[in-house]
Order: sequence, then C-alpha cells, then structure tokens
Amino acid sequence: MTLHIAHHTLVEDVARIVESVPGVAFLKPGLATRLRSAWSRTGTAPGTAPGAGGPPAAGVRLTPGADDTAGWHVDVQVVASRRIRTVDVARAVRTAVQGHLAALFPGRPGARVTVTGLL
Repeated sequence: MTLHIAHHTLVEDVARIVESVPGVAFLKPGLATRLRSAWSRTGTAPGTAPGAGGPPAAGVRLTPGADDTAGWHVDVQVVASRRIRTVDVARAVRTAVQGHLAALFPGRPGARVTVTGLL
C-alpha cells in the first residue's frame, strides 16, 4: 500500500527536517523568496495578503519516481555553516531526508544534497 501525500506538504516536511540538521545555515533561497523579501521592505507583494505564507522552500525539489513504489527523487540545496565540515553536513542532510522518506514510502528513495555556499 502506498501512502499518498500532497507534494507541497512533503516539500515542507523535508524542508523542516533539513533546516533542523546541525550545520545547515539555511536552504538556498529561490527567486520568488528574494522578490518576496524585496516586496516586504516596500509593502505587500501584488496579489498576496499581508503575512500570507509563500510557496514551498526553493531549496527542496521533489520529483516522483518512475512508479508508485519508487518513492521520490529529492534534490536539496543548502548553505552550510563553516563550523562543521561541509561533507558531514551534506551526509547528515541526506541521511535525515532518506530516513524520513523511507518511513513514508516503500524502498529507499534517492536524495542528492548540494551545498551551494558557506556561512
């Protein structure tokens, strides 16, 4: 039996898990996040209510596997803290994401972690 979860909910779950990993400074922001940030300094973005939540984290990309049993392919882009070795941060993120998704879906989904910067 396959557990069906909405895509945006799964992205939010993975983003929350990634952000809790020691050594992760933040998820790589996307263009929408940067624009929202600029609009927040000047007022409200067109077509949005004040304080409305934005789209899912840009640093997490999920694509469905080839069939129902393949789970999800995950691409995570993070900025890491210089206090912890970058390779250790990447491995910890991959382990955390794979552990979470393996509990939800049969098989062990693949996760690719890219560290896009250091802070």
